Amino acid sequence: MCLIPIIVWLYCVKQNYLWTTVIFLISGATDIVDGFIARKFNMISDFGKAFDPVADKLTQIAMLFCLVTRFPLMLVPLIILVIKEALAATMNLITLKKAGFVVSAVWHGKVNTVLLYATMFVHIVWFNIPETISNILIGACIAMMLLSSVLYTKSDVKDIKENKDNK
Repeated sequence: MCLIPIIVWLYCVKQNYLWTTVIFLISGATDIVDGFIARKFNMISDFGKAFDPVADKLTQIAMLFCLVTRFPLMLVPLIILVIKEALAATMNLITLKKAGFVVSAVWHGKVNTVLLYATMFVHIVWFNIPETISNILIGACIAMMLLSSVLYTKSDVKDIKENKDNK
């Protein structure tokens, strides 16, 4: 999360897309290493499962916000991401309260994240990306975000129903 202001400053103020890319990649790498360490040394916690995605989403929101300045269609995934994450946070809190646990990320969430980061990365480094390719990448992100949101919500509702009396 500490790198978010640097990413925004480099992209929007300095318009230094090379350094934006470097810091963005460092941000992603530290997230991957953090997850690896947590799993390898059995340091996974409900706090980590809840906080790590928040840091990821804040980074994604900041980067999408930056990209909207050059690619106005990025506003659509930005809005969907904010709504999706507000819904997910609400469902996670309800699931934690009713079922007593927080669900970790599953395949569609990981695919969604990889696709979103890849799309953002391509748009940072490819200054004159053709509009058709840009729209296809953004459209794929939108579709995956919507699918993932529906699947997570279904899973949360199921967990709440199955475990509401077990707490």
